[in-house]
Amino acid sequence: QVQLVESGGGLVQAGGSLRLSCVASGRTLRTYAMAWFRQAPGKERTFVAAISWTGSSTYYADSVKGRFTISRDNAKNAVYLQMNSLKPEDTAVYYCAADLYGLGSPLATEYDYWGQGTQVTVSS
Repeated sequence: QVQLVESGGGLVQAGGSLRLSCVASGRTLRTYAMAWFRQAPGKERTFVAAISWTGSSTYYADSVKGRFTISRDNAKNAVYLQMNSLKPEDTAVYYCAADLYGLGSPLATEYDYWGQGTQVTVSS
């Protein structure tokens, strides 16, 4: 019903920037909250950022606040994560997720659809 495809990951030096994209197919994302989660090898998947279905509210994990920005473009059926001042501990697979009429929950269990992930590696 909804397919999410992430892109924009790669290898970057500490202090650098990357912009991740999540593009949906199958139906419009206008009524879905969107979020980014990440998972490092051997660790649990953790919340990064979210935006409500209305686009009126955004939320960030403390570890990325002030460095990352989530945004959405409903005309393109896409969500973005601008990542600045990257640190080695930001290294992880980043996943895009969608929650129908969601308000931007940090809980992974609230989300209905998930992408396959895109690798972000930050070197020092």
